[in-house]
Amino acid sequence: MSQDTTVTAADIARLGDVGRAAVSNWRRRHEDFPEPVGGTASSPLFSLREVESWLRRNGKAFEVSLADRAWQQLRASGEDLRLGELVAGAGALLARLAGREPPGHDGLALTDPALIGLITDLAAERGSLDAFEFLCERYQEAHSRRLSGTPADIAALLARLACQDGGTVLDPACGLGTLLLAAPAARALGQETAPSAALIAAVRLGLREVPAAFVVADSLRHNGFPGELVDAVLCDPPLHDRAWGYDELTADPRWEHGLPPRGEPELAWLQHCLAHARPGGLVAILMPQAAASRRPGRRIRANLLRSGTLRAVVTLTDGGPDLWLLRRPLPGEPPPAHLLTMEADGDLAAVETAWRQHLREPAAEPPAPGRAVRVIDLLDEDVDLSPACHGGRHPGRDLGAEFAATLDRLRAAALPLPDLAVLAEPRTPPTTTIGELARAGLLTIAHAPTRLRTDGGDLPVLLADDLATGSAPSGRTEHQPGLVTLARGDVVAAPTGAARVVDTDGAVLGPYLARYRVDQERLDPDFLAGVLRSADPRAYPGSSRMDARRTQLPRLSLAEQRAYGRAFRQLAALADAVRDAAELGEKLVGLGFAGLVDGHLRPNT
Repeated sequence: MSQDTTVTAADIARLGDVGRAAVSNWRRRHEDFPEPVGGTASSPLFSLREVESWLRRNGKAFEVSLADRAWQQLRASGEDLRLGELVAGAGALLARLAGREPPGHDGLALTDPALIGLITDLAAERGSLDAFEFLCERYQEAHSRRLSGTPADIAALLARLACQDGGTVLDPACGLGTLLLAAPAARALGQETAPSAALIAAVRLGLREVPAAFVVADSLRHNGFPGELVDAVLCDPPLHDRAWGYDELTADPRWEHGLPPRGEPELAWLQHCLAHARPGGLVAILMPQAAASRRPGRRIRANLLRSGTLRAVVTLTDGGPDLWLLRRPLPGEPPPAHLLTMEADGDLAAVETAWRQHLREPAAEPPAPGRAVRVIDLLDEDVDLSPACHGGRHPGRDLGAEFAATLDRLRAAALPLPDLAVLAEPRTPPTTTIGELARAGLLTIAHAPTRLRTDGGDLPVLLADDLATGSAPSGRTEHQPGLVTLARGDVVAAPTGAARVVDTDGAVLGPYLARYRVDQERLDPDFLAGVLRSADPRAYPGSSRMDARRTQLPRLSLAEQRAYGRAFRQLAALADAVRDAAELGEKLVGLGFAGLVDGHLRPNT
């Protein structure tokens, strides 16, 4: 196995057959536990070779299974941002081993003989299907922040509500095929913009012997199944790209219920799904909660109600997406007079019960917390379909129990306090500046093109918001001259004071950000990121490069820099934990207000 292979804390826990808490305990109590070699403060990466050596020295039983060796070899075979392509290549190999020729795998074939051998052995041990599901599960775990897949229980719910046994099911934004896998379909159709994701979905369906067809393209701009009518459409649409094609699609025949507003791509996706449903066919689509009430979409909402197409709006969980259920009416069929609304609060079984009853008796009152709301009462100036506005204040919720549980979580939230010594006399080491380090060759500074577009393309772009929150790159851009590419170990900083060490390769630097690429034999990147984060933003207001170069930092040996870098990582972890605690606190306050007003709580007297 490559000596560059890295593992997460979760991987170490699996190797040692212990919980993740045990790994955290080892890190705290054993000074010789391996230091992270990459990753972030909240998700560090460790050298597998060093971890194995430590486990042996400390008498810890561990086992690296064939499946784990195959996964770690695959992950070490390329850049992190290419992991999807590598998984897709593994899927193509496994499909061929199972006697099925995968579609559209050109350019994604594996080339590493060691990796090919491990995956071939894994297929012999587990079978191609189980082997590939194992790799897909690890891939989704490794990129959980980047792959916003539909949770399995939500996917199963959508399939149960909209699909009959047999029939044809379409997912126009299929990702890795989660929704199609949940559907009991005789034939599956999927469309996806990323070739690697489409191949992964195709292999997953193919290994289950489900007849399927996949198209690699943007469904809104380039419909891969024109004229195709299906029994059910399932969709969890990608809504991060507001440039969905409004200008070129204004006269599109799919907009039967009205032209989607420029800023509401979800209404474009909804009508695209409806355009593919046969008469009597069902659509289950996840929508932002705000889509039920935003004023620009009220005309389309009203038309969906008048035509009898929209049948239910369900808030599945607090803060999560709503589920909209639609049915294309049969010719001449009178529209129903009631809409099902519901705040499920995570009770997915209750959603299914209410939906089945509503289909049988649309005018009957469903089991709580569902409500059958008269359509005529919804067709006012706002056409607000939010379940919270039509089901009582908090039907079916025990706000007192929620308050108590949140209070317990907040009390139990242990902040990872930094291990810092207080000095009796302040230490004043000599200082240098960013500019002096650049002139001495310890680092180089680069900036993104000033007119860089980030709303579409094949390349991921790290934006200022991503940097501030520690999120994966959310922008996209095209290849063009002057792009600044990021590599693991680069430091990225913003004029606002945000600064982080990059833990993956291949993203593009976004507007208003600076990349500091350091000579790691002379300058520790975590140390530099901490200094930049501690600097007063007024030291370089706006995007002034000259002032940024005047930022001062202590002149320390490399060993001292690394010690400071570890302390800065501890502080960054504390900042993340404080942010999480603040979110819990906000939830507790909201529950307190709501519980006092609704009678679930009272003041202690």
